[in-house]
Amino acid sequence: MDQTLEGRIVAALRTVYDPEIPVDIYELGLIYDIDVAPDFFVMVKMTLTTPNCPEAGRLPGEVEDKVRAVEGVADCRVEIVWEPPWNPSYMSEAAKLELGMF
Repeated sequence: MDQTLEGRIVAALRTVYDPEIPVDIYELGLIYDIDVAPDFFVMVKMTLTTPNCPEAGRLPGEVEDKVRAVEGVADCRVEIVWEPPWNPSYMSEAAKLELGMF
């Protein structure tokens, strides 16, 4: 297990799920960037599977809460980005297997 701060953040992100898809948001490829500033403020850039995602109001706040709970994180902000648009090629091999895409 990766015990670096970024590794612990990724582990926390792997506990966040879109309830419509049985794969966590990290493996789903929704996390585009994690930036940890010298003051341990974390900026997460993420997307959603579609701009009309019914979880758009919930997921960013859940991500912020999970990242803030990681030891060593001072604060967190999530920015939703739409470029590049998400597509299934961003999913990990494990996520594709879980969803029967192989």
